[in-house]
Amino acid sequence: MSEKRTALYEKHLASGGKMIAFSGWEMPVQYEGIIEEHEAVRYNAGMFDVSHMGEVRIEGKDATAFVQHLFTNDIGVLMEGQVQYGMMLYENGTVVDDLLVYKYSETDYFLVINAGNIDKDVAWIEQHASAFNVTVTHLSDAYSEIAVQGPKAESILQKLTDFDLSSIGFFHFVDGVVIDGAQCLVSRTGYTGEDGFEVYAPHDTILKLWDTVLNAGKAEGLKPCGLGARDTLRFEASLPLYGHEISDSITPLEAGLGFFVKLDKTGFIGQEALKAQKATGLKRKIVGFEMEKGIPRQGYEVYAGETLIGTVTTGYFSPTLKKNIGLALVGIDYTSMGTAFEVKVRKKLFPATVISKRFYQKQYKK
Repeated sequence: MSEKRTALYEKHLASGGKMIAFSGWEMPVQYEGIIEEHEAVRYNAGMFDVSHMGEVRIEGKDATAFVQHLFTNDIGVLMEGQVQYGMMLYENGTVVDDLLVYKYSETDYFLVINAGNIDKDVAWIEQHASAFNVTVTHLSDAYSEIAVQGPKAESILQKLTDFDLSSIGFFHFVDGVVIDGAQCLVSRTGYTGEDGFEVYAPHDTILKLWDTVLNAGKAEGLKPCGLGARDTLRFEASLPLYGHEISDSITPLEAGLGFFVKLDKTGFIGQEALKAQKATGLKRKIVGFEMEKGIPRQGYEVYAGETLIGTVTTGYFSPTLKKNIGLALVGIDYTSMGTAFEVKVRKKLFPATVISKRFYQKQYKK
């Protein structure tokens, strides 16, 4: 099966992007290098092609009720122009996908879903739409998207628009922002732990903006960034990745994402399963840990003595903290701060200690 390509594919090649297969797409994993790109975002700015993400529009009289039914968070508190993070669940409480919901109005919502889950998510949404007076429009093929992230993201993008970007609050969006002469949907969410913007527009617009934004940010250290740095950045900020910290076998409560699950709101799919899990108590949970020796990786086994107690969901040598750190799903008896266990790295066990998952203090716009 051949991988799909975004509109920016040739731009990546021209910039020296090293391409890999990711969630059915051919995407750049790095250009100059993961460490250099990671540090660009932490200290200056980086730009990512995230056109592989999926988009779905929910419109109609029952749009609010339908999204509430699908979604773990409570969109009832959203004002128009706000964005909210949450999940869609199976009946058993495990995760179909995590996503962002953009509220245009009570009858109009824009959902941003993960690239690897697009077909599954759209089928899930359409399957449950029949009981509601809504129209579901799959827009993934209509949009390209870039993410400009880092402390200098605003000053760089501001050069290309008369719209006051400082007026877009964290987890807010504005549709119709004119950037370099073209209308765009601009949001301020981020997936790196830094301030930043997402720009959605037709493919030809994003194709032009890629070069324009890079030129505008050259003096401020803006670099094109690949999926490698995107993963190390989101991991340091303890932001989950589908297939790692959440999946169709891990619930949001086990992932430590209970804040985004409103168990007291009107029923959503999977709600009863999570209520039951909370009532009986978790048997396992995601924890943060550090190691002095050995670099943890996804799938590595975690032991207490000779007992297998869990697996690593993500692990790296942290470019910012200069430490070997990881996230692991382990038995509940091993989740207290300071708990010691061992991680199996290439057939050898290395000591690890449970620490806070807040590896890096997020630098979002307040």
